[in-house]
Amino acid sequence: MSGFRLNQITPFVPCSNLARQIAFYCDVLGFEEGFVAGNYAFLRREAVAVRLIEVEAGEELAGGEMSFYIDVAGIDALFADLLEALNGLPPSRVRAPFDQPYGQREFHVLDEDGNLIFFGEAIAP
Repeated sequence: MSGFRLNQITPFVPCSNLARQIAFYCDVLGFEEGFVAGNYAFLRREAVAVRLIEVEAGEELAGGEMSFYIDVAGIDALFADLLEALNGLPPSRVRAPFDQPYGQREFHVLDEDGNLIFFGEAIAP
């Protein structure tokens, strides 16, 4: 036993407009603001968190350069819960739940800067 435990990973998500990204993650995906200061925000939904950082256009990591995976239980119920807000996005930014050959059921959403968010749940064998 090592005496420590890793608890979670919290991605830093670069964005071009912090207020717009906060609104997207809160209003569309159901996150809540934990802390906002300057060009930084910490958002949480249950045990999942993201850290948004606003960067100037042309800076390294200016958005649309990352993706992350959120493991969930009850993926179809989550999608149904988010559906009204997701329907307000262009259809090209949302991929409805589908089964992957590697044993996951997923849906995908592009955020305001084109970062890809995967939501997934293991399919029972």
